[in-house]
Amino acid sequence: MTAVDVHYVVEGSPDGPPVLLSGSLGSDLRMWAPQVAALTTAGYRVVRYDQRGHGRSPVPPGPYSLADLGADVLALLDRLQIRRAHFVGLSLGGMVGMWVGQYAPHRLHTLTLCCTSAELGPPSGWADRAATVRAEGTGAVAEAAVQRWFTPQWRAAHPERTRDFQDMIASTPAEGYAACCAAIETMDLTARLPKISAPTLVVAGADDPATPPAHAQRIADAVPLARLEIIGPAAHLANVEQPGIVNDLILGHLKENS
Repeated sequence: MTAVDVHYVVEGSPDGPPVLLSGSLGSDLRMWAPQVAALTTAGYRVVRYDQRGHGRSPVPPGPYSLADLGADVLALLDRLQIRRAHFVGLSLGGMVGMWVGQYAPHRLHTLTLCCTSAELGPPSGWADRAATVRAEGTGAVAEAAVQRWFTPQWRAAHPERTRDFQDMIASTPAEGYAACCAAIETMDLTARLPKISAPTLVVAGADDPATPPAHAQRIADAVPLARLEIIGPAAHLANVEQPGIVNDLILGHLKENS
């Protein structure tokens, strides 16, 4: 479990309560653009970062574990001299948030888990996807991923943004993507969910084929201070497809637990 110095940007009030935004497999920090204005206007200090192997972060040789990705978060908080943060994670980012909540609970003020899972099998599916990406590059999985990320209606209404997200996936380093697939392949956070002590908001997309609402329900049932919100129409990147609703839910959660 060796941390790397991930790429990040900080926006908003330097003295505001810190909110860390952690993204999905195949994304970079641009996926959180719909949340920045709402959070900074409300007075928060917003930190977005690229997972290791993604965007402008380093790409160490894989495989990675969830503990590696969690260690990157703790190292980033240390670099920014942030003792405790509000953590918002989607998909892989939510898995990282659950790991931090289980193994470093003192670093979290609140936890928001969007469109994620504590156990996302079958493992063979992630091994197969990693093998495809290593052989053919991330462009080979980009179109299928975007179809999971957004409902058909959203894609039809936003063709240019859909292409931008497909290009984002295709530009992800193959080794970084495949190595993060391994982190999901070997992940099982279910047994330690009751150890998460931070007030937790769990958000599910009603139309999410990647992490359906049942996965969110399982998390919300096991985390002591959790509540569940299912929103729609929304697929996997609910923060992009329904930014107004997601922003209101996040801000309400932060304010209730400030």
